[in-house]
Amino acid sequence: MRRGLAILCGLAVLAATVAADDWPQFRGPHRDNISRETGLYREWPTDGPKVLWSVEVCQGYAAAAIHGGKVYFNDYNRETNEWYVRCLTLDDGKELWRFRESKRIRPNHGITRTVPAVDGKYVFSFDPKSVFHCLDAETGREIWRKAFVQEYQSRNPPWYNGQCPLIEPDRVIVAPGGNALIVAFDKATGNEIWATPNPEKWPMSHASVMPAELGGVKQYVWCTLKGLVGVAADDGGILWTFPWKFNIAVAPSPVAIDHERVFMTSCYDAGSVMIRVKHESGTFAAEKIFALAGNEWNSEVHTPIVYQGHLFAVGKKKRGLFTCLDCDGREIWTSQGHATFGLGSFILADGMFYILEGKTGMLRLLEANTSGYKELAGAQVLNGHDVWGPIALSSGKMVLRDMTKMICIEVGPPTTVEADN
Repeated sequence: MRRGLAILCGLAVLAATVAADDWPQFRGPHRDNISRETGLYREWPTDGPKVLWSVEVCQGYAAAAIHGGKVYFNDYNRETNEWYVRCLTLDDGKELWRFRESKRIRPNHGITRTVPAVDGKYVFSFDPKSVFHCLDAETGREIWRKAFVQEYQSRNPPWYNGQCPLIEPDRVIVAPGGNALIVAFDKATGNEIWATPNPEKWPMSHASVMPAELGGVKQYVWCTLKGLVGVAADDGGILWTFPWKFNIAVAPSPVAIDHERVFMTSCYDAGSVMIRVKHESGTFAAEKIFALAGNEWNSEVHTPIVYQGHLFAVGKKKRGLFTCLDCDGREIWTSQGHATFGLGSFILADGMFYILEGKTGMLRLLEANTSGYKELAGAQVLNGHDVWGPIALSSGKMVLRDMTKMICIEVGPPTTVEADN
């Protein structure tokens, strides 16, 4: 009896020390693509992680947001020409509601691309033709919308809109381009809190707005084909710009390395650039620290992760090597000789990288370090092609997709998501 009680107490202590986290938007709660969950499995069964559920989805890359045990994602029905926002239970994939809107969208390297943002009360979803929807998180009822092409004279980028909204405690941030570079909307009403002027008419891109604190000032950083910009979080005023030419499309988002450095990479031989944002006497200025040509290193689709003072991402050079770079742009190690990942996505959790092979759906688990490639496990979790959609993780459950289905796999023991403070 005592031994049984001891075991039960030990399990209770273990459960209490395993941390869970929501994944409420693109790149997670902190927008850095790093989960704070702990206690995840470092080994998998020979047949791979347990598949908890699977649902059919329209071709595309629209990944999940997870909040409070619910999964939210964008979808499309080609037979009825309806665009969807869907809500499922995380535990078993049961559908709770589906928002529908008639919208004719032809396949163009897939149809869906964006990740919703959710806070438990509202769901914010950006459709492929740049209509921005606010829905009730419990019912899917639409509360307000903004049609960017009509209201801001935005221009849809090639291959449809791919931008993911940024959710904050009192606002949601998106970048229309057109008549307003970046806009902060009140979450409840859709009223503008502020709108950043766009005198140069920088267009919308596939990149998403990212939060940063540079020079001691909270701001939002964004990138278009014309370059990078930082705007003040309090009033949307332009703090600095950094003109830089990108080709055809910009998919990755800018990432702040620290309180003064910002790294940006893009596809189509545009390469990468590290800039320094200086703040002196109330004035901001941005300068180049170094640049990498496309034949040196760049990322075509996904934004790098900053970890232990290094950058980690799937590079385009030699098509798909997972790479560790230092913050001077030097290559420390790659996955060459071990695996290639195409345009696959990746996430960092509990000291491990989860990386999808973009052509095959193989999921590999790597130890996160700056010294070399160390694979812990691998499993064929998907069988489709163009497995490019971002990964989401919450409560030991990982949600991923290919061009035809979305699945949820068990990568850690059951946990409870901690309530917001």
